[in-house]
This record gives sequence, C-alpha cells and structure tokens, in this order.
Amino acid sequence: MSAPATSVRNALTVDVEDYFQVAALAECFPRERWTSTPCRVERNIDRILDLFAGRGVVATFFVLGWLATRYPQMVRRIVDGGHELASHGYGHERAGSMTPAAFHTDIARAKALLEDLSGAPILGYRAPNFSIGPGNPWAHEVIAAAGYRYSSSVYPVRHDHYGMPDAPRFPWRLPSGLTEIPPATVRWLGRNWPAGGGGYFRLLPYAMSRWQIVRLNRGEGRAAVFYFHPWEIDPEQPRVAKAAFKARFRHYVNLSRTEGRLRRLLADFHWGRMDDVFRDAL
Repeated sequence: MSAPATSVRNALTVDVEDYFQVAALAECFPRERWTSTPCRVERNIDRILDLFAGRGVVATFFVLGWLATRYPQMVRRIVDGGHELASHGYGHERAGSMTPAAFHTDIARAKALLEDLSGAPILGYRAPNFSIGPGNPWAHEVIAAAGYRYSSSVYPVRHDHYGMPDAPRFPWRLPSGLTEIPPATVRWLGRNWPAGGGGYFRLLPYAMSRWQIVRLNRGEGRAAVFYFHPWEIDPEQPRVAKAAFKARFRHYVNLSRTEGRLRRLLADFHWGRMDDVFRDAL
C-alpha cells in the first residue's frame, strides 16, 4: 500500500441527498413526486460507510432532513461509525429562493431533527447547491441565529448555478461569529478553479483532482474540503431520458468510475471530519 501524497489532513464530506432531489433533474422530479419515487440513498450510504470503515476514514455527512425523517436508522449508522453529522437543510431548497423567515424555519427544523436522532449538537450546515452568494448576504446571519457554528455554503468559483469568486478561499469568520469553510479551490491563471469534488471529480481525470489537492496541501499548506453525493457511486440508478442533455451529462457522466476514484482518493490523502480538521478555525 502506497503512502499518502502529503501529510496534511483534509476534510472529507458527503452531501446526503438522493438522485431525484438534485437541481439538475428538478424539472423531472417535482417535489410532490418525491414521496412516490423509490429511494436508493440508504443502500448507497451503507456502501460508503463500508468503504470508509475499510480505510479507517471518518468524514462529515451533511444530511437532508427530509431523508433523515424517513431513514432514522441510516442517520444513526453514520453517527455510530464515528462520523460527524451535519445539516443539509430540510427540503433541499436553494437558500436564495426562500425568504429569511422560511430559510430559518427550514434549517432550524433540520438541526432539531438531526440532534434528536443523534443525541449530539449539530455544528455544521451546507446550503443545497452552494446557494449562498452575493444575492443573499443575509443567509449567514440566519444560519448563526439558528445555532450553527459553521457553514460550508459559499463556493468561491464562477459557475452557472452558484459561486462567489471574490469570497475568501479559506475559512473566514463573519461578524455573527459563524465560520464559513468553503470547498477546495486552486488559484491558477488569475482565477479560482474548483478542486473540491462533485461533478468535476467525475468529469475530469483522477490525476487532475490529485494534482489539485497536492498543490493545495504542499504549495499553500492548506487542507482541502472535498465533497461528493451518495448517488454518484450508483451507476444503476434510474436514467431520466426526458431531462435536458446538459442536465443528463452533468448527472450521469462517469458514474461507473466514481467509486474506484474514491478508493484512490482515500488511499492518496489523509482525511478527517470538518469539526476536527478545522477545530482551530472554530
């Protein structure tokens, strides 16, 4: 077994949502159809937990409250595995699409539910689709008011659905006391490039992700925040032919390769939970 590429411990995170809840397929799965759509998240989470246990890795799971209500034992298995439980909100609505009051209701509901299931405080929150940016600066204050200690909701990149390229690339403290911990980026050719996983991890060769994290760890002495979704290791999930081509490409590209790439990623770097990796920042 080869040694990790760097000595820096990075933060591994999982956004726990199912295939029919992603933004790319929203037009094909309206919210009223969710309860009648077969879920695959529980079996995928069990595979991920086994994968992590085999490598002795712990991570942070940002769990959607809607799923936690339906699969409380899944949530307990995550906690029993030594992982950090964090919040992905309740209904997977973009933060900018809600009023501040509705946003507070959503994230406070999710926090209370997850704390009830786990018996432990929930410190972290991640907005669906990294939907905190210049258009909703009030969101961080609401997250702090709901009792969270940190957020991982601002991606400092340019993207057609999210992003705040002028935001700090590393953990930063807001006046409310909340700490924002963004996904990983590398600086190249005068702009920030995503290095934190998701669709880019599936689209680009694995060597690119490895190079980016090595550059971040060695060149800047910083920990990376990496994320993926349970449905990304599930190439057998239903295919939605009526979705737009761009949505289908983004969602389905290289699903069959993701688990193999994750195994390499776990072996190539040191990993930990958000609350441990960024303990000093919190």
